[in-house]
Amino acid sequence: MREIEILRPTDNHTINLALDTIKRNKQALVFVNTKRSAEKAAEDISKQIKKQDEKLEELSEQILKALSKPTKQCERLARCIKKGTAFHHAGLVAKQRELIEDSFRHGLIKIICSTPTLALGVDLPAFRVIIKDLKRYGGSFGMKWIPVLEYLQQSGRAGRPSFDKYGESIAVSSTEKEKDAIYENYILGKPEEVYSKLAVEPVLRNYLLSLIATEFVTSKKEIIEFFEKTFWAYQFEDMQKLESIIIRMLGLLEEWKFIETGAKDDFVSGDEVLNDNVSATILGKRIAELYLDPLTANFIIECLKKVNNNTNAFSFLQVVAHTIEMRPLLRARVKEVEEIEEKLIEYSNNLLEDEPAMFDYEYSEFINSIKTALFFKDWVEEKDEEFLLEQYNIRPGEIRVKLDNANWLLYAAGELSRILKMQGIIKDIVKLRLRIRYGVKEELLTLLKLKNIGRVRARKLYFNKIKTIGDVKKAEFGTLVQILGKNIALDVKEQVGQSFKNIKVKENKRKGQISLNDY
Repeated sequence: MREIEILRPTDNHTINLALDTIKRNKQALVFVNTKRSAEKAAEDISKQIKKQDEKLEELSEQILKALSKPTKQCERLARCIKKGTAFHHAGLVAKQRELIEDSFRHGLIKIICSTPTLALGVDLPAFRVIIKDLKRYGGSFGMKWIPVLEYLQQSGRAGRPSFDKYGESIAVSSTEKEKDAIYENYILGKPEEVYSKLAVEPVLRNYLLSLIATEFVTSKKEIIEFFEKTFWAYQFEDMQKLESIIIRMLGLLEEWKFIETGAKDDFVSGDEVLNDNVSATILGKRIAELYLDPLTANFIIECLKKVNNNTNAFSFLQVVAHTIEMRPLLRARVKEVEEIEEKLIEYSNNLLEDEPAMFDYEYSEFINSIKTALFFKDWVEEKDEEFLLEQYNIRPGEIRVKLDNANWLLYAAGELSRILKMQGIIKDIVKLRLRIRYGVKEELLTLLKLKNIGRVRARKLYFNKIKTIGDVKKAEFGTLVQILGKNIALDVKEQVGQSFKNIKVKENKRKGQISLNDY
């Protein structure tokens, strides 16, 4: 790699530390608290670097090509990459994150500005860790200091085994008072206690149903004995209260018809006689296999029971948007609420759940589910990533995560429909899953059966009045070449049982015409 020329130091400590790292021919991770801050920090650092490397130019092109149509975020990242810097957060698609991580490991990228997610689960050490933000927005509590454990996770990335004898972790402060607080909170601070995740109800519901569905436990007595040995029970200490929580959960699972109970030998616990066998129903077993929260499964089932003549794609999209698994939902900003409520009036007859009262505490989450459903609707109406970024402030990587979750939840809804013998719903769900996968209107689904035909090519064919597989067979080969290009046109014709391999295609670019000649 050629030596990179760096401009003079700035009045920004984070930028200066990053530039110093590059001068030493080392690498650094810069941790900030938001995706927007990560992008700005990478861009600010890149502006202080003059020369660039040919390999970085190639990498920049690969970053742009990760999406069929690059967004402004892609272009911003590509510009940073040219200078050997990058930003990294959940808004990038998997291919972009992979390219950045691999290039950093090989020393091509010198600086990555990231949200705290990079500190968890990714083996990406650096000589220097620069922690720019040690506070994060905490909702109604305003800005709050991050946990000591999180600080240690970030600092732990400093120092590359077999490359450096030591690593540096530097927390940036803007005032002497803040410097003292950082020293007190983090250098001298003790890590927080680790708590069992079983204390979280969704985890407990899932775990409890899984234990019963796999027949690991077959009675209430065995369930209580199992949980007595968990870290949760050791930490909680009050086993009698834990038993009441477990019994309440079992009651819900039975009420929802996910488990069944029957008589067994008496087992006395506190004031309760636990004399029941416990087994999962067919429905309960399938929910456990789908890794679906039982609360979500019950919510979907209750919504499916309300399907009627007004039900459409938006109905199902709003159902999956209002589940625990879809969180965090797209948050409706204050200035957006009125517009979303107008949309809500438009779709009110299509909803499969009751709208909560405006002053109920569930209302804001319900409005967020409507906004998330509107995002899904725009996607299946063929809006591209750039539009979604501008309209919903959701980045390509986040879009993929949401779409994958929606696909999984719709698949689960289809499975529940089969077990409950709601056959009429299944076809609509299957079609919607395909639309979610490809981001298309229903009219293009037939064309998507062809390999190498996605939303863009399918729309081009449809626009040219090629709407079915039969139309593809009837279409002139030259017409397909003009629409799809030679290689794709050949492949498509092969798929419909027509071979044009012995046809030579000549294009007259001046006249925009195509002629076919035999070899």
